[in-house]
Order: sequence, then structure tokens, then C-alpha cells
Amino acid sequence: MLFLFLVYSGHLKFWKKKSIGIEFAKHFRSHLGPIEGLAVSIDGLLCCTISSDQSVKIYDVVNYDMMVMLSLPYLPGSVEWVYEQGDVKAKLAISDRNSSFVHIYDARAGTNEPIISREIHMGPVKVMKFNPVYDSVISADMKGIIEYWSPSTLQFPEDEVNFKLKTDTNLFEIVKCKTSVSAIEVSPDGKQFSITSPDRRIRVFWFRTGKLRRVYDESLEVAQDLQRSDAPLYRLEAIDFGRRMAVEKEFEKTETAPQPNAVFDESSNFLIYATLLGIKVVNLHTNKVARILGKVENNDRFLRIALYQGDRSNKKVRKIPTAAANANESKEPLTDPTLLCCAFKKHRIYLFSRREPEEPEDATKGRDVFNEKPPADELLAVSELGKAAASSLPENVIMHTTMGDVHMRLYPEECPKTVENFTTHCRNGYYDNLIFHRVIKGFMIQTGDPLGDGTGGQSIWGREFEDEFHKSLRHDRPFTVSMANAGPNTNGSQFFITTVATPWLDSKHTVFGRVIKGMDVVQGIEKVKTDKGDRPYQDVKILSVTIPKN
Repeated sequence: MLFLFLVYSGHLKFWKKKSIGIEFAKHFRSHLGPIEGLAVSIDGLLCCTISSDQSVKIYDVVNYDMMVMLSLPYLPGSVEWVYEQGDVKAKLAISDRNSSFVHIYDARAGTNEPIISREIHMGPVKVMKFNPVYDSVISADMKGIIEYWSPSTLQFPEDEVNFKLKTDTNLFEIVKCKTSVSAIEVSPDGKQFSITSPDRRIRVFWFRTGKLRRVYDESLEVAQDLQRSDAPLYRLEAIDFGRRMAVEKEFEKTETAPQPNAVFDESSNFLIYATLLGIKVVNLHTNKVARILGKVENNDRFLRIALYQGDRSNKKVRKIPTAAANANESKEPLTDPTLLCCAFKKHRIYLFSRREPEEPEDATKGRDVFNEKPPADELLAVSELGKAAASSLPENVIMHTTMGDVHMRLYPEECPKTVENFTTHCRNGYYDNLIFHRVIKGFMIQTGDPLGDGTGGQSIWGREFEDEFHKSLRHDRPFTVSMANAGPNTNGSQFFITTVATPWLDSKHTVFGRVIKGMDVVQGIEKVKTDKGDRPYQDVKILSVTIPKN
């Protein structure tokens, strides 16, 4: 089984991979300051953290226990396990942040003295990555100089590569482009490695020749060009794209944010990395994007990722006996491929899977899973406040349109924030004289946009607000009143009324009301003639909205 780690503010958390999903295992307060380096050994047995407090903590992963603590006479820069499975010595490489030295320690020796030390680069080493297939380490310094070296001798591994001079390779590419190295990842077969850089380019090198195989440009200029193109895979709504560009610029200015990486799948044929659009899966052989994950998650800018595709230590195919096949009570899959990632300014981990998400018992929580519950008094206080607020909100409104009146029942107890936003807009005359800008026969009618093109409108708070899903409120019938959005938690002022059951919208749009009278008016609006963009040729308007006295 694979064990996973989440690191922040000096805290280290162990998570265990189950047959489906993950479960929390143990929590350590590892360092007083932030953890600045984390490494896991190739065999998965050891984990190490470093911090600016000049201490090294080494953990036994299997037993969830700290086994060794080293005190360093220097400030550590980067850390990497550099031993192969079965080696007697558990060699750990640590670089000095203020010099070009790299020190090799034996984690099982119980001493602060290194086995061997040497100056590898001309300056401090920023990133190191071990290639167990060729028993070599790839490292990069602050200036972007890349070096290969053996963990045993700290010398150039001549027997493992097909070149003697770096001038015969493309390893100076980073320096030529005047950028640096953010992260290095090695493919499972050891033949390739990827480098991500602040210039937003992902470079893939052949390990043995040092030659450049692929370069993927994910710069903001390229993203803008793709947005202007006709390729539907890369296009976003204009508002969504503008929001993501703003986040990208903020990310560039945040030095403490985790640096993105680019990982290989088990076949070493696919490269996976996070971009402005989402997480791209690129086929290195065909040089085409196979898939984009998380494109709809427009509130999250994913950064570092890790891929789990199954237990590498056991490659045997599991066979089910014919007699037991029909009596199989477990519907759990034999493997659960999972992509894990963190996001910019978010204190959580995200899991992408091929499984359909389970139907939550409490639909208001959505997909969130909390392993640290808030204190009981906080939960009680929030609950009481919510009930008090909901009791003062209207439960009915009458929408007067140019084609007749539509009476709607609202659900303030199930979705108080959405109802508060909607009814406040109604009282303030926000919806008066707005058109139904989108009408699709056999689907729905949409309104609430002051601009009249589907891109405008805002909430009463001047910002987007979160979804409020409730298990009793579904798109299971026509004449359902629901919030329009541009993705999760992007509600503003626009809403729509369905004319048929639309179950595919469940847990994507907040249901906050039902039409209880005036269904014929809704159907009349639905049947008006529209252009190719679903906009009615003749404007149908909301004249005003009345809130009856309770």
C-alpha cells in the first residue's frame, strides 16, 4: 500500500492508501518552522523532513514513528534518499543552502557525521532527484546548472550515461533560457526526467544522452492565444479565464507557494502536470494532450501532484475463481488509480479518481471530507445562527413578467445564503426590467444578468458565494428554480427555471425554489423563438418581483 504525506507549517501528516480512497493515519509536529524539504525513499520505508531550524527528522513509514533526528551544523537546502532497494546503508543526501557541498548520511547509523561530502556544483544545490535504475542523482543549482553524480562516490557516473562532456547534451538549456529549476521528476523506467521552471516551460530530457526530448510551453501568452482559438478543449468562459489569469499573476508573486512538478505514469509514456486550465495528461509518444483533469474546478489552481496507480511491489494479476465470481459480495475495484494534488492558498489535498463520487449523506458538505472536525461549541453556534437567519427570510415570491406572473416557493432553511441573496435583489429592484437572455426549449429559461449576455451579475455581497446543496432539493422535476454559475462556488445573481427534470445538474447548481403557480407562463417563455445563441428574438422581461407579507 502507498502512504501519502501532507506537509504545512512544520506539521507532517501520514495518510494510508486504501482499496478505495485514503484514510488519515498519524500527525506529527515535525518542526517549529515550515518544512522546507520532504523526501520518501524508493522502497517506501523511510521518510525525511528538513527545516530552517537545522534539524533533520527521519520517520519509519510502516510504523508511523520517528526513528532518527539529526542536528546539522549548516542550513539544509534540499534532501533526497539515494539508496536502492536492498542496500545495507540507507543513504540520505542533504545539500548546504549556503555552499556547494552535498553531504551523504547513513540514516541507520545514528550519527550526525556524514559518510562522504563533496562540492558538486559551483553554487548551492537547489533540487536533487535520485534515478534508481541507473544508480545516479540528477541535481540543479540556483543558476540552473544540471549535474549527474553517483551517490557512492559523488563523481560523474561515466558507466551509466552515453556522453562525457555536457557540451554534447542539452543540459545547459535551462541556463541558456535564463531561468532555474523548480522541480525534477524521473520516469519509472529511468530513461527520462522532467524539469519544471519559473518560465512556465516543462522540459523532458533523455537521461542517458542528456538530450532534450520535449518542451511544453505553458506561459500566460500561450494560454491567451489558446483562449482566442477555436479549440474547445482549451477554451474557457471569458469571466472564468480572467479570474484564472489574476490567480496566476498572484501565484507568480508568492515566493512561498509550492512549486509545480511534472510526473510520469507507470508506463513512462504519459506526462502529467498542472496548468492554468487544469491538470494536463500529455502523451509523450504522440505529443498530444490526452486529457485535462479538473478544468471545471475554477476555484482551485493545482500545483504539485503525485500519482498512485497500484502497488508496484505486487504485479500479479488477481483471478477470481469461477464458482465465486457470482457470489462476489465486494464491489470494490482491484485497483484505485488516484491523482493527488495541492492547490494555491488551499489547506487541503485533492484526489482525482476514475470512480464516481459517493452520494454524501449530508449533501450540504458536497465532496469535502474533514479529518479534523470543528469543536462542538462552534458547530452549535453556527447551527443556531443559521436557523435564526433562515426564519427571517421570505418563503414565497411572485415574479411579474411581460408574459404573466410566476409564483415561486423558496427554501430558506435548506439554502439560506442563496435565498437571502435572491430575495434581497428582489427587494432592491435588481431584477426589474432584466431579460430572459437564454431560453432552450425542452430544458430551461435563464435570467438575472444585467448585461443580458450571460457574463454579468453579482451577489449582494459583491463577490461570488458558495453552493448550498441539499439532499432533499434535486433537479428531479420541471419548474425547479436553480442558480446559474461558471463552476463550483461561483454564484452571483443569475438563475434559471427548468422545464423538464434535469438530474445531471444535481450537486452542480443550487436548487433554492420551485414554481407553484404560473407554470403555463414558464412554458410560454420556453416556446418563444430564439437565435443560434438561444437568445429570444423578442425580449421577454421581468417587470418586477413582489415579496408577499408572511
